[in-house]
Formats: sequence, structure tokens, C-alpha cells
Amino acid sequence: MSSFKQIYLHIVFGTKNRKPVISEEHEKKLYQYIYGIIKGHQCKLYRINGTSDHIHLLSDLHPTVSIANYMKDIKISSSKWMKESGLFPLFTNWQVGNGAFSVSHSGRDAVIDYIINQKIHHLKESFEQEFKRLLTEHGIAYDERYLFE
Repeated sequence: MSSFKQIYLHIVFGTKNRKPVISEEHEKKLYQYIYGIIKGHQCKLYRINGTSDHIHLLSDLHPTVSIANYMKDIKISSSKWMKESGLFPLFTNWQVGNGAFSVSHSGRDAVIDYIINQKIHHLKESFEQEFKRLLTEHGIAYDERYLFE
């Protein structure tokens, strides 16, 4: 008997202290690097984009991969690469936490469009406002004291 799965995750994580350190000049190289990490986990990246202080991505999740290990590897590996590449001289680290939101198949295209339009979206809403809204929309309780560690 074969196993069937479809697990889409909308993942959001920011730079430490929400510092605007991801330059538009080099963001595509960062996104390509993260794509390689995702592919190495046998996952598929549907879309990645962000702004100077955070990233959104939509990927599926292979059933053998835990969300915690997936996020840990993406953040640790990309952090190391960002520091070693010299392309992001002001980058120190990613924030401690992240958001990982499940997405239905029928909602996938809307999330892809949302990610594509990040720069336009953030002319009206800060990352902090957006992250709180996403948590609320997904029914996730949070304590503001620990939200952006």
C-alpha cells in the first residue's frame, strides 16, 4: 500500500531584532541557497520572498521531516552562509522563533500570491503587525513578551 500526503506550510521568520539587513541586491542569492536546503530535505519550494527584515516561504513537507528540524536546518544553514558569503555584512542571526502555518490545497495559490506581493504589502503593514495578524488568523495564542526574541 502506498502512502499519500500533501502538507503545505507557509513559513515566516525574521532577522534578529527585525534589523533590515537583507538587501534586495543579494536576496535572490539567499533564496536560491534556501531552495537548496529545502530540496535537500526532499521538499518542494513553491514560493519564497520577503523584505529586508523577514522571509516568507511556501513549501510542502516530506513526511519523514519534522517541522522543528526543517526550520532549524533552514535557519542555521542559511545563517552560516549569509555570514560567510560577505553579502549581508550587517546580518547577525535569525530571530529565535518562527511561524509555520498549514495551508490547504485550495488556499495554496492565494498564499503564493501573498508571498509574491510582499514588498507591496509591507508598504501598508509592518512585519510585526503582519506576524501578529497571521497568528490571530490561525488561532494561535501568543505572549507579546516572547514574540520577537
